[in-house]
Amino acid sequence: MDIYVRQGDSLWYYSQLYGINLQLIIDSNRDIQPSALAVGQRIRIPGFVAQNYQIRRGDSFWGIAQSRNLSLDALLLSNPNVNPNRLQVGQTIQVPLRITWRLVQGKQHYDFSRTLNDLARLQNVYPFLRVTNIGNSVLGNRIPEVLIGNGGKRVHYNASFHANEWITTPVLMTFLNDYCLSLTNGSPIRGLSTYPLYVQTMLSIVPMVNPDGVSLVMNGPPENESWRNRVIELNRGSTDFSGWKANIRGVDLNDQFPARWELEKARNPSQPGPRDYGGERPLSEPEAIAMADLTRRRDFARVLAFHTQGEVIYWGFENLEPPESQTLVNEFARVSGYEPVKTIESYAGYKDWFIQDWRRPGFTVELGTGTNPIPLAQFDEIYEKTLGIFLAGLYM
Repeated sequence: MDIYVRQGDSLWYYSQLYGINLQLIIDSNRDIQPSALAVGQRIRIPGFVAQNYQIRRGDSFWGIAQSRNLSLDALLLSNPNVNPNRLQVGQTIQVPLRITWRLVQGKQHYDFSRTLNDLARLQNVYPFLRVTNIGNSVLGNRIPEVLIGNGGKRVHYNASFHANEWITTPVLMTFLNDYCLSLTNGSPIRGLSTYPLYVQTMLSIVPMVNPDGVSLVMNGPPENESWRNRVIELNRGSTDFSGWKANIRGVDLNDQFPARWELEKARNPSQPGPRDYGGERPLSEPEAIAMADLTRRRDFARVLAFHTQGEVIYWGFENLEPPESQTLVNEFARVSGYEPVKTIESYAGYKDWFIQDWRRPGFTVELGTGTNPIPLAQFDEIYEKTLGIFLAGLYM
């Protein structure tokens, strides 16, 4: 919600007026100097929207504010050009409305376009979120990253490396929404106050690593005839892409990282296809390159990659993981009920490469049970189990 500075106003005053932490207001207005506000300057207040209201007979600003648990000055700030002593029936004013509900509705068909739409809606209401693009997919779709928090501990979560594991995206987006709601309403999640997490941690989220693949699984092949023919051929003539894990070129993005890549290549298909082909070389695909570049640039303390399925957490690679990894995975297992598994015969994954090159904790978390794509009927259960992992990844 936008308001405009008056003589004598301060960001601290706005934080008291709207019941929003001062730092969240500062972070929602990164282009201003908090100590040098100018009259008429636009200020964004996170966690609120302005709602149209038509004046009825007998209305007053005081009465409207009282009925909505607002201060009178909050209503005046939203209506700088309205004389509160000369209200007219039918006149439209702006009433601040605190957002107390989810904007993200994750339990539905959740493709790339819905992801972008929800990111835009979240950033509009919670402008302390920073959304940037880390690169583009094969088909030129942008791959967004969301940053939330200011702390020195840098944590990363990602989802939808694999196309038919797309349910991981709305699960992660729902957590992002719940985190924002908790921060702006001062409401704990499972008894945990989240503002200290915001202060201590910078959380990086890539909600959909593989937008082309997800679109293929959910919406069918591209309209472009050459791509359409190519993916159907790679899918052995079938237009059922429910078994497709790879990117649009038939390269499995989680077999793309230089962590004993040659061993993974030797045991997997030698040609592009729906799954498990690791490419001609490590980091050949733009989506994998974008993730690698992001990881190098951000220098994360830990990373969690969310996949499906099995309700297990993989946490080791070649005994290169630090002792801290076991402490973390034990807490993840405690709060989720998932089984920690140190190693399996699998290489060239994102968390493998992170552990190998940084010697820091990396995890692959397999959500849900059954056959991919996991049915939406499992969404609520998956979210409740994963929520503990999302939180523990920040507070541990």
